[in-house]
Amino acid sequence: MGSGPNPKCRFCNAPLTHTFVDLGMQPLCEDFVKPERLNQMEPHYPLHAYVCDKCFLVQLEEFVSPSRIYSDYLYFSSYSDSWLAHAKEYTRLMIEKFNLNNKSLVAEIASNDGYLLQYFKEKNIPVLGIDPAENAARIAINEKGINTEMIFFGSESAKNLKSIYGQPDLIIGNNVLAHVPDINDFIKGMKIFLKPGGVITMEFPHLKKLINENQFDTIYHEHFSYLSFYTTNEIFKHHGITLWDVEELTTHGGSLRIYGKHSEDKIKPVNENVRNLIDRELKEGVKTIAYYINFTEKVKKTKRQILEFFVQAKNENKVIVGYGAPGKGNTLLNYCGIRTDFLDYTVDINPAKHNHYLPGTLIPIFEPEKIRETKPDYVFILPWNLKDEIIVQHDYIREWGGKFVIPVPELTIS
Repeated sequence: MGSGPNPKCRFCNAPLTHTFVDLGMQPLCEDFVKPERLNQMEPHYPLHAYVCDKCFLVQLEEFVSPSRIYSDYLYFSSYSDSWLAHAKEYTRLMIEKFNLNNKSLVAEIASNDGYLLQYFKEKNIPVLGIDPAENAARIAINEKGINTEMIFFGSESAKNLKSIYGQPDLIIGNNVLAHVPDINDFIKGMKIFLKPGGVITMEFPHLKKLINENQFDTIYHEHFSYLSFYTTNEIFKHHGITLWDVEELTTHGGSLRIYGKHSEDKIKPVNENVRNLIDRELKEGVKTIAYYINFTEKVKKTKRQILEFFVQAKNENKVIVGYGAPGKGNTLLNYCGIRTDFLDYTVDINPAKHNHYLPGTLIPIFEPEKIRETKPDYVFILPWNLKDEIIVQHDYIREWGGKFVIPVPELTIS
């Protein structure tokens, strides 16, 4: 996708002229600032999402290459209990559904620290991890014994992998489809790599949820595309992969799990979930520009709500701290202009983030124990998709009258 005055759609190459939402200039959301870099300039890039009026793909321009984003990536999937439980249940379902055994091969693209493949390995099913982030891949290899190739996946690497490992019965990609700038080459790669008769499953946040529940903070530079099922189906079809089933999940604020097969594979019929979801999206207006361009007003309204809460609480001399340091939190804080004048600090369960600062806002990150020590009036939950897990784990803040604040879909205090 070219940048400049008239960027082009990364799928169909049509010029992009319609704004979905413009969240201003922002730093990379996972680019945490080390103490020694505190007084250095941080690069900021436009966080401006467009919608294509030909294929209706919502997308950002590519300002930063993925190799820059993932060179020192501090997101580890294993730090969320609910995500691990999700991965374990997924493994059980797939083994049952596709009769996977010790003669099968399961390959995961963006395998991170081996959080998912470990469960297939436990069942003696051969696995292959593929991930460009060296620090996460090393954990998978050294701590979980998972064979991992440290590469970006695409049509060229697919040919190499195929010649070394053969073709997988199951290719998995969770929260990766939105992260690839060259979506055409990526899907071409899966077409090359997948065994005839094999299955692809991918999970990604559902654009319908982003719009309906105002999840504007899930827009950040690492997410190049924002996908409706209608558009995803068109992109896969173009590359000779038929989506034959789809499930709606609650993860990440509302995701889709799609099932793909070679279009030549006549054994798996396309089931009614596919038609039903496309029909529902079409009814909601997924092929009309109005559906997308009304989003901006909703986002501005949420920003005002969030700032009203902070201004009022601060006028009453209340102490507010954050919980979590997720990518989405950085989009929200930077867009709303919230710094340490409003939020004293945030905490995170991932020790790799401790004693760093949030990109852009430079809010310090501590270990969760800090909340108990400082007894704040409000804990502002940045990873709102994990709010239930976080509220249960930190319910002790109620001992001193502390309350939780959830910013999205609209600000609520509990």
